[in-house]
Amino acid sequence: MTVETEPADTVGPRQQAELLAQLNAHRGELAERLGIELIAATPERVVGQMPVEGNRQPYGLLHGGASVALAETVGSIAAMLNAGPSRAAVGLDINATHHRAMTSGTVTAVATRIHAGRSAAMFDIRITDEQGRPVCTSRLTCMLRDQPPAGGTVPGRG
Repeated sequence: MTVETEPADTVGPRQQAELLAQLNAHRGELAERLGIELIAATPERVVGQMPVEGNRQPYGLLHGGASVALAETVGSIAAMLNAGPSRAAVGLDINATHHRAMTSGTVTAVATRIHAGRSAAMFDIRITDEQGRPVCTSRLTCMLRDQPPAGGTVPGRG
């Protein structure tokens, strides 16, 4: 997969659509099972959505772990876009604070870059409901490395 890393203002709508199609096709098994869909992606900001239905705990509320998985998905993809085409991003630390219970609808996560260097990238992730009210806030730190971990492969690169 060739990853576009130009600034958002230099990427046209067609390139953005192609990038989103590539990222959604390679978002991983857990993201697929949770119904996570990416709707915007630049190195500075990644946006994804997830349905509440199918991601609830026994009380009928959105599972906190699903919120964290959504946060890590959008943050890790943002880190990968910052790492560059020959490098990989892996999570080191994530924290989350849950603010509002959800029983239905869709939540939206926005990962915003705090810092991206050669070896690490950090993102602030805000998850909101359909009215824009806070559901969860999170911070993710990813290590940027030259090779995928554990013999894995970078999607589209073999």
